[in-house]
Amino acid sequence: MSVLSAEGFPEEQVRHRARAGAAAAFPALESYGSSLLGAIPAGHDPQDLLERARIVPPVFMPERLKKLIDLAREPLYTDVELTTSVGGFTSRLPLYVSAFGSTQVASHDLGEAAGRQAGQLGIPMVIGENVVPVNGYRAASDSGSSPLLGRIAAYTAAADDEHGGVVVQQSTEDADAEVWNLVYSDPVSEPLLATGRLAFELKVGQGAKPGLGGLTVLGREAGGRVAEQYAMDAVFGPDSDSVLRISSPGTFTEEILRQQIRLMRNNFPRVKVWVKLHPGRDIALAAATAWAAGADSVTVDGAEGGTAWAPTGFLGQVGLPLGECLTRIGPTEHCLLASGRIWEGGRAAKALALGARAVGLGRAALLAVDEDADAGLARLAESIALELRLLISSVGKYHANALEADDILLPADAAAASRTG
Repeated sequence: MSVLSAEGFPEEQVRHRARAGAAAAFPALESYGSSLLGAIPAGHDPQDLLERARIVPPVFMPERLKKLIDLAREPLYTDVELTTSVGGFTSRLPLYVSAFGSTQVASHDLGEAAGRQAGQLGIPMVIGENVVPVNGYRAASDSGSSPLLGRIAAYTAAADDEHGGVVVQQSTEDADAEVWNLVYSDPVSEPLLATGRLAFELKVGQGAKPGLGGLTVLGREAGGRVAEQYAMDAVFGPDSDSVLRISSPGTFTEEILRQQIRLMRNNFPRVKVWVKLHPGRDIALAAATAWAAGADSVTVDGAEGGTAWAPTGFLGQVGLPLGECLTRIGPTEHCLLASGRIWEGGRAAKALALGARAVGLGRAALLAVDEDADAGLARLAESIALELRLLISSVGKYHANALEADDILLPADAAAASRTG
């Protein structure tokens, strides 16, 4: 029997969908727990402004002259200062570890290794949503600790009392589990509270799944244990042991967001207030609303971001790229954090030049600790720090937050849009 062909058409993808049905909307099930997801490969996205932009040193450098006078010698890249304020914390670098959420790949070992190294580095670490509803707040036995408490304890043990901080996310199901109340009153948090190094982050959305809540694959038995908190979808078929756990994305308007932030400040006066936004088309309005309501920091998660399970159709087609988010928000005196495929100093420097105070390491952080649980993240941060110093010095500046939009050249189409927008 002959087999049809369709040259120039995504034939194999269609055939895969014909075989797999609804499950084909997601990456291969066998990759769950061992693969980190994100947008289309770096360098292949024509909408990625950060990849297309160039850092452009000037000829005349008055800031270098000021530094020369201050030092009484010619300044070097080693004179660039990277310590900065990140969401109310003092961070040794303009970096933070992004949220990993409740996915299997970040459970226990890698999550705690990342926490320990982030504490050593003196940079903030965000613990993602849904960790408690899925894994519990306390461990089942005295010999172990839950992923959330384990990460906090690992971070605190490795950190000093002055740098970095821990940020705990909460979404709809977390609110039902009273995660912030539990963390706020837990003795494990007291060292952080006493030194002003604990924050709560309201998760409005994430880059990998703009407009959707968290999606995680569970076995049917595990799904049954959390069925009261979450909806389940048997997209992998009635005979599969795997089910899709669905989280609610929550519902927000300007007024709801303002009220949520005010409640956070009233109910938890000892913590910093962070807000995480997905890359929505109204990102500038959403960020301005959060800051006006009193948020200490706003994190913009570009469409390139994500470590969790996401529909493949979202990864390359939904949400604004990080560079577009930053240009829409524009320069700000508020603390703006940015995440989305950050793994080296060039992309980080461009994000800083477009207004970010610091950039987040998500997939890169997990890969680094997977490579070396003792020092992988520290070495990754060391390489990014060196590149940042070299690049910042090259434009005649000597602090991480001294970079400006003039220090990078945007593609002609993007530059024209920013002038008319």
